[in-house]
Amino acid sequence: MSERQTKDVIALDIEAQEALSDETRAYFDLCQEKLGMVPNVLAAYAFDEVKLNAFSQMYNDLMLGASGLSKLEREMIAVVTASVNKCVYCLTAHGAAVRQLSGDPILGETIAMNYRVAEVSDKQMAMLDFTCKLAETPAKIIEADRDALRAAGWSERDIWDIAAVAGFFNMTTRVASATDMKPNPEYHGQAR
Repeated sequence: MSERQTKDVIALDIEAQEALSDETRAYFDLCQEKLGMVPNVLAAYAFDEVKLNAFSQMYNDLMLGASGLSKLEREMIAVVTASVNKCVYCLTAHGAAVRQLSGDPILGETIAMNYRVAEVSDKQMAMLDFTCKLAETPAKIIEADRDALRAAGWSERDIWDIAAVAGFFNMTTRVASATDMKPNPEYHGQAR
């Protein structure tokens, strides 16, 4: 985003935030309190509260809801998807989350650059292989791909969750890239 575009977005964000409902303002305040920032992806959606709420609800359900996948594993899926799609926003934001959740800055960087050489379990590697294939060539997913997940120990519900998280981030990486969404500067130094 150019400097002018950034100023325009900041101005839009201020105007949009003034029009936000009390519930959404409280959500942004909670982000500020817990994260020390309002993620730029949320600020970007502030122009349309219906879209912001839909995005937030889906994200919160997929990333924080009940699942056989750990929060770290869901973030790993986000990073692999962002890596395939070369999304700077998601690589930065979710790479920081992998570093933070794993306590291992090397893991976050390795998954972003080449997950195939990351030190993860065989079960997690099967998950990441499936995620990569789903991002690169979704029409080529076949029963053998799901069988590989089952053989690694993933349940049918887990396979659904892997696909749902990967699908969500395939959408968000495309929106972030299309709109030149920039990650919050705070992400770059987190958990290093």
